[in-house]
Amino acid sequence: MIRTLLIDDEAHNHRELSRVLAETCPQVHILGQAYSAAEAKILYQNQTPDLLFLDIEMPGGNGFQFLESIQPVRAEVIFVTAYDQYAIQAIKFAALDYLLKPVNPSELKIAVERAQQKIQARWGNQQLQALLDNLRNPQQQPKIALPSLDRVDFVEPDQIIRCQSDNTYTHVFLEDGSKLLISKTLREFSTLLTEYGFLRTHQSHLVNRKYIRSLLKRDGDVLLLSDGTEVPVSLRQKGEVLAGLK
Repeated sequence: MIRTLLIDDEAHNHRELSRVLAETCPQVHILGQAYSAAEAKILYQNQTPDLLFLDIEMPGGNGFQFLESIQPVRAEVIFVTAYDQYAIQAIKFAALDYLLKPVNPSELKIAVERAQQKIQARWGNQQLQALLDNLRNPQQQPKIALPSLDRVDFVEPDQIIRCQSDNTYTHVFLEDGSKLLISKTLREFSTLLTEYGFLRTHQSHLVNRKYIRSLLKRDGDVLLLSDGTEVPVSLRQKGEVLAGLK
């Protein structure tokens, strides 16, 4: 059983989430429900939950402030929230799960299964720490969580040379010469990294502009990177790439 707390300031959200959990995730056992950050802290300290379903916007302290107040966090977290661009972006950088209200049952089931894997592997707390660090230092480059099969690496965007698609996975090449296979699509990486100087050069390639050395004119345009890699530029992306290089 996954011992769980529900934290949300609205009673109807508790009822709905409890109902969907009962229908789709029988392995989840609800220990209790809290309606504010302060109430959640007391409940958390008196219980030993494996998993928190956590709203972000609540009176008297938001979900992130609640997490700060219970450091070190010894439970996995699934955020359940109305859409907020900044909060969602921060959560995505930390590779944590979130659900938008109203909760979709199939997405809930997937999120719980992922949480169960983290509970067994016990590396999710590192992701929570990365999330909180990113929120504390909004002026610095955030660290992005790169979860692979047996570990999670945390790197700044500047440490990534390029990303290359492999179907639903992505190969991430780092400046120290290492290469990671991550279970995210290239489109997801593009969404996260475009504002940090990354250019989509091809349907299969995303490149950090910092590491571009030359644009080679051949039968098709090619970017030469500082590590010696040559990356193709598609006709479709050429205009965007040239604009990004200026």
